[in-house]
Amino acid sequence: MKLYDSELKVMDILWEKGETAAKDIAAILKKEVGWSKSTTYTVLKKCIEKKAIERVEPNFICRPLISKEEVQLYETNELIEKMYDGAADQLIANLLNRQELTPDEIKRLKELVKNLE
Repeated sequence: MKLYDSELKVMDILWEKGETAAKDIAAILKKEVGWSKSTTYTVLKKCIEKKAIERVEPNFICRPLISKEEVQLYETNELIEKMYDGAADQLIANLLNRQELTPDEIKRLKELVKNLE
């Protein structure tokens, strides 16, 4: 499922807090990014239409229907297809060639590769 940046802002709140009233989401986004209540409700409507969230009554409670991991997997696969012609190893090679990897990041990558074998 493709989610745009504005939709991800809403989803981040739901992934962090779980079920949340729409009015509370609007208050958080007003404080964090300056959105009006109507902007938040428009984005919520789009997320509901995409079946990323569910609206529960009473009080317009929002419940996430997809996990952050599902969205990360979709976005990663889209990046691999778009930028690396489907070659995941090229993405990994690009990441590994970064000069900024910390020792902890290198350790985690080695563990991931070991677990794949």
